[in-house]
Amino acid sequence: MRVIVGITGGIAAYKAPQLVRLLKKQGHDVTCVATRHALEFVTPLTLETVSGHRLYSELFDPANERNTEHIALKDWGDMMVVAPATANCIGKLATGIADDALSTLLLAFSHKPLFLAPAMNTDMWEHPAVQQNLATLQARGVNIIPPAEGELACGATGPGRMAEPEEIALAVGVQRTPTSKVLVTAGPTYERIDSVRFIGNYSSGKMGFALAEALAEKGYAVELVTGPTSLNVSTYQNINITRVESAREMYDAATNLFPSCAAAILSAAVADYRPDHTADHKLKKQSDEGMTLHLVQNPDILATLGGMKRDDQRLIGFALETDDEEANARRKLEKKNLDYIVLNSLRDKGAGFGVDTNRVTILGRDGSRHETPLLSKKEIARIIINKVI
Repeated sequence: MRVIVGITGGIAAYKAPQLVRLLKKQGHDVTCVATRHALEFVTPLTLETVSGHRLYSELFDPANERNTEHIALKDWGDMMVVAPATANCIGKLATGIADDALSTLLLAFSHKPLFLAPAMNTDMWEHPAVQQNLATLQARGVNIIPPAEGELACGATGPGRMAEPEEIALAVGVQRTPTSKVLVTAGPTYERIDSVRFIGNYSSGKMGFALAEALAEKGYAVELVTGPTSLNVSTYQNINITRVESAREMYDAATNLFPSCAAAILSAAVADYRPDHTADHKLKKQSDEGMTLHLVQNPDILATLGGMKRDDQRLIGFALETDDEEANARRKLEKKNLDYIVLNSLRDKGAGFGVDTNRVTILGRDGSRHETPLLSKKEIARIIINKVI
């Protein structure tokens, strides 16, 4: 893969050439981007020699190959790692500041895998502002390679020492190319009554599509099976969309795809019931008589996949509850052989169907529990992926 190594102005910058060598040894093509302060610790010649590429360090350098070098590099790179990542760099990225070559590139690099290896004094590392910035970035899908405890440049001992290049290279090296496949279901299902009417629900598909995009950002190949929705994901080449209408069509697609997948996240709002008969024409009103529909149960996709699940697969379901939410969700988790269940509640303002935000509680088979604040569905999707995959 094509990896961009960002280097900021900390003493650990002297380890950057070793990181570049290790990444190249893994077979990656590597180029470097450095801040002005980083070049107080490591020279441009060293970085260009070990990477085999020209160093990018100035936004308006006449030697830049393009006027928008940060956009060209964003298009070139498959993933990016910043090592060391100073408190200043972390703060700028968390708050959207772009005032040099590296910070501008980082803002442009928002839809691809990004790793930060923080390095700073212990007091700086433990400062609430730094920790809040890290939490913000993690919620956006940024991978943090935590610092180690050890002797620091100031002479103190504590957390803040940058992870060793070998550890960083390992974290970057295991980033998945689009070969590990994940199944995602999204949207509603429509159960036809006649040629113009159906039984459905208010699901927009936004949560499922956000999950598919978050997985694609991390390099997974995604099989997205969606009910009727106007949404699309044309930006991501590693998402394959299968469009269905009914619960039975979604069942057929999901059961066919699941055996070849490493995991499945079933977020679709599937109808539990369907009419036992579908008219091939529009049913006419019968004077003052009412209409009686006889409903039959649809196949349970989640339970079926739970019965099919191998030891090397993960299965994640969603639960929308209105009463005894957690108890009902945990019963569903156990009954359907899930690894995790994501609980939605219609009691939460700003969460649920049709909106761009959500608040969820992620419950694990191991008894774990993680509750999110109200965030955009894209941010919620990244949190879910980081927790369950």
